[in-house]
Amino acid sequence: MGYRVTIIEDEKDIVDLVRYNFRKEGFDVASFLRGKEGLEHLRRNPPDLVLLDIMLPDVDGFEVCKKLRADERLKDVPIIFLTAKGEEIDRVLGLEIGADDYVVKPFSPRELVARAKAVLRRRERPAEKHEVVETSGFRLDSRTQEVMVRGRTVELSALEFKLLHYLASHPRQVFSRERLLDEVWGRDRFVTPRTVDVHVRRVREKIEESPEKPRYLRTVRGAGYRFSLDAEQNDA
Repeated sequence: MGYRVTIIEDEKDIVDLVRYNFRKEGFDVASFLRGKEGLEHLRRNPPDLVLLDIMLPDVDGFEVCKKLRADERLKDVPIIFLTAKGEEIDRVLGLEIGADDYVVKPFSPRELVARAKAVLRRRERPAEKHEVVETSGFRLDSRTQEVMVRGRTVELSALEFKLLHYLASHPRQVFSRERLLDEVWGRDRFVTPRTVDVHVRRVREKIEESPEKPRYLRTVRGAGYRFSLDAEQNDA
């Protein structure tokens, strides 16, 4: 397969288990027990996927994730959190700061490999046909993956762009969370409908003048989300 995976995890037994299972599937694996040395390696050698523990002894995984998402070379590298913290608030925080998936310890190595492959498949799906969506103050170009709002360029992650592109290319249509998970995340997904809400909120914070009263990405209560071409606001 040839994918390059970097593990940042301070429990050596887990590192050995994960390394063994990923190498058996043909992955090239690098591993680090501390966040700082893992970050230094990532900046020199960007991988195809990062498996990241939250409770690290020096820099916690949330901070590592933020630094990766702020780095131009690493911002689109998929991240899966490996952690013993299973509360919903921690899962949501991980997704909000840019993680692609979240696996709670103890986990099945086979499930982790399957999730990794699913994340990588989503990143490699062929792009949609070239399309430009334009409305008042908004422009999205699917070929260049550029979004401009009120004359400024908006930086979106690959998944955020895919979600916005899907909604914007079907204006006024209402999509349920489950439908968006199937269309944007794919049928091999492991995430929950709550993930859609997290990503919509992140996109709104980047494209809306007032995220609390969105102009473009609107909530249809009890039904899901839609992209609006008109200039009216709602209270979603």
